[in-house]
Amino acid sequence: MQRFTGEMRYIGVDIIEIARIRQAVEQWGDRFLERVYTDQELALCGRNPSSLAARFAGKEAVWKSLGERGRGMGWKDIEILAQPDGRPVVNLHSAARECAIELGLNGLAISLSHSRDYAIALVVGEEG
Repeated sequence: MQRFTGEMRYIGVDIIEIARIRQAVEQWGDRFLERVYTDQELALCGRNPSSLAARFAGKEAVWKSLGERGRGMGWKDIEILAQPDGRPVVNLHSAARECAIELGLNGLAISLSHSRDYAIALVVGEEG
């Protein structure tokens, strides 16, 4: 068991039904995709509902980890790509980056997973 070290931790979690993202893509198409995802995310995921849902949950989890200061961020301010070994990585832009700097965050770690019906994301941020 890890002992509390006194460092503030920022945690966010989100779960979404994959069918909601599938439906949004079917109903709104590129309009939805281009509003929520960066070009790099779309190049990585294409129109795969499971991958898109996991990243959607990831963006929500990042917002939650940043707390109240997360308000005012756009969807594309949070970008979730993949490292060469496949592990997801969070890139923050604009308001999200400014918020993380204000909070003194050294980085955000993210884990994504999905089943047949649901996608989930967990984000942990640590100060300096």
